[in-house]
Amino acid sequence: MKSKLHKSIAIACFLCAQTNLFAQEITSVAKLSKSFLEINLNLSPASSSSIFVADKLRQWSLEECISYAQVHNISVEQQQLNIKMTQANLLQAKGSMLPNINAGASHTYQYGRTVDRYTNTFANSQVISDNFYLSSSVTLFSGMQNYNTLKQNQFALEASKYQVKQTQYDIGMSVANAYLNILYTEEQLVVAEQQASLTKAQTDRMKKLVEVGAQAKGTLLDLASQFAIEEVNAVAAQNAVTMAYLNLTQLMNLDSVVGFVIAKPNLKMPTENILSSTPEQIYQIAIATQPGVKKAKMDFQSADVGVAVAIGAVSPSITLQGSLGTGYSGLAKDLSSSTFNGVDTIGVTSGGDYMLLPSYTNTYNTTSFSDQFNNNANKSIGVQINIPIFNRFQVTSNISKAKIQRESAQLSVDLVAQQLKKNIAQAFADAKAAFLKYQATQKAIDAAKESFTYTENKFNVGASNTIDYNNAKNNLAKAESNLLQAKYDYIFRMKVLDYYQGKPLTF
Repeated sequence: MKSKLHKSIAIACFLCAQTNLFAQEITSVAKLSKSFLEINLNLSPASSSSIFVADKLRQWSLEECISYAQVHNISVEQQQLNIKMTQANLLQAKGSMLPNINAGASHTYQYGRTVDRYTNTFANSQVISDNFYLSSSVTLFSGMQNYNTLKQNQFALEASKYQVKQTQYDIGMSVANAYLNILYTEEQLVVAEQQASLTKAQTDRMKKLVEVGAQAKGTLLDLASQFAIEEVNAVAAQNAVTMAYLNLTQLMNLDSVVGFVIAKPNLKMPTENILSSTPEQIYQIAIATQPGVKKAKMDFQSADVGVAVAIGAVSPSITLQGSLGTGYSGLAKDLSSSTFNGVDTIGVTSGGDYMLLPSYTNTYNTTSFSDQFNNNANKSIGVQINIPIFNRFQVTSNISKAKIQRESAQLSVDLVAQQLKKNIAQAFADAKAAFLKYQATQKAIDAAKESFTYTENKFNVGASNTIDYNNAKNNLAKAESNLLQAKYDYIFRMKVLDYYQGKPLTF
């Protein structure tokens, strides 16, 4: 009887000692959690191996990630080219209101019998001639087509710029979501590591109890099985971190995820009351600030002016034209000298008088290029009027198509506004639901912690089995996971509302 009593007392003392030892182990769980997976898992640069070098690596803030993505995103680069295209169209539209100036020259060899344009004589030998001209014309009136085309291209340029801004806004939201997902998965990884470390400490403790016969081996096997499951959970959590980093780097169009680490901001839960603004109030702000809405309005303005451009084709057009020209011919001659040879009788008058004609021998030289350039100069100026009478229904068809395009652009404006209102209402409802879920999960985790502490204390003194212990522990882990999910979901939903109100995406 005494031996049994002594044995019971010894076991009780051992249990107390183990309980104190386990309490000390629990206080070091946070320290163990990092080293545990560093030894057992092959982690990404964002967590394990980079824990020791994170301070040496560049840590990307959210603003830096967004800025980099907006610059290097291929869609943005394509739309930047569209801006350059519309700028070229605008320059062309401005140029159409200015005179055009053209110059030309020709150098010609002519053979056979031909009439030289500068001497107006027949030539049967080779003739060399040059021709130079300068011409210009300007449209004085064309139904305001040039002016309206200029306005249309100005609206198109603004629309292209707003399209780039909208794409950059969308990229910013995607990057912010991916950034938050990394923070979420990293916290999930910490929870998984802590759960595994806690179970490992219990397993080590239970192994000692089994060795002295204070606990059954089945209890140790249950804990070992739970530890193996939590190791798998930790690996899955690490893989989620790796995939989250990969997703962000792909959004940013980075070449590699190696060495890429994000900064860990001191996240503060949004304190403003989400009910302080109504969806309608947020919509009124968004409708005036969102680039997508402005882009749709610019498209409508461009289409509206396009109708005026099409109607302008019905009007007569008036064009002022002018030209300058000159030339050179190898047949052009100048008198060089003249020798008097005498007088020739060429006839007799009715009165019997002789008709005399002096005879000369003339010498000619080819007229110089400079003299011909000045002597052959010619100028012209004129006005041309073109009155459209019938153009095979092209003008009428173009007017109809322009009006249809204007109606389509107006519907696009209405559709964008309608979709924006719908998105804001959905975002507001999501934010409200996320806020309520976050509050509920806070209460749930408090209850789960209290339940786990109670069950753990019972388990440590042998008053509870591993099934109850693992259930309480799993419930706590699930509650922690739900809290993290609710936390980051709430933060992101509030950022969506900030986005619609034109606020910067910062933490």
